[in-house]
Amino acid sequence: MAVRRKTGYMISAVAETYHVHPQTLRLYERLGLLKPSRSEGNTRLYTDVDLERLEVILNLTRDLGVNLAGVEIILNMREKMDAMQREFERFFSYLQSHAEEFSHLTEPPPPGAGALVPASRAATFLRRRTTRQH
Repeated sequence: MAVRRKTGYMISAVAETYHVHPQTLRLYERLGLLKPSRSEGNTRLYTDVDLERLEVILNLTRDLGVNLAGVEIILNMREKMDAMQREFERFFSYLQSHAEEFSHLTEPPPPGAGALVPASRAATFLRRRTTRQH
């Protein structure tokens, strides 16, 4: 892994560091796999995030033999999974902060509260048995 700094890396430095041709990096950009920023002179500048993504792309293509269409699908799925993880963490944080409001939902109803549809376990079991036999 290359030593990283805050400013962007030019295409020639990235190509040399990762042993890829600059045209390969341009192809990855054309396919939407990489999105380097641009300087005022329109020079591609690769950030640390871009380099991490490039490392994933190279790992998939070189080490695992995944084609570029597969790389695109995998990267899209990773982004969706990351978004779902963030959403889950926000939801979990919300539940934790509002636990008191939801605490009554975990308690069983009092014996005399009544159910919307009264049913005994035996009746439910018998209905399941008879429907499976037919």
